[in-house]
Amino acid sequence: MKKLTYFAFSLLMLVASTNFASATEKTDKALSAAQQAKLEQLTNRVEQIRSMDKSHMSRAEKKELRAELRQMKKEANAIGNGGIYLSVTALLVIIIVLLIL
Repeated sequence: MKKLTYFAFSLLMLVASTNFASATEKTDKALSAAQQAKLEQLTNRVEQIRSMDKSHMSRAEKKELRAELRQMKKEANAIGNGGIYLSVTALLVIIIVLLIL
C-alpha cells in the first residue's frame, strides 16, 4: 500500500509540474492580401517600438506602448488563428476516459 501511495504521489507531482502542450492544427490556409498587408504593418510597428530608446520616456508613455503592443498581439493572433492549447492534465484525462470507454 505504501508503494502505491508513493507512486500515485510522484505521478501527481509529475503531472502538476509540467507545462502546457500545444495542439495546434497546421492548415495550408493562405492569408488574403489584406491580411498579409495588415500582418506586415503590425510587424513593422513592433520593430519600430523595439528599436526605440525607451530610457527617456515617461512612465505614461511606456504604459501606452505596452497597451499598444498588447492590442497588436491580439490582432495578430486573430489574423493567424492562434491555435488550441491543451494542458497535460487535460490530455491525460482525455486518454483515461478513452481507455475506460
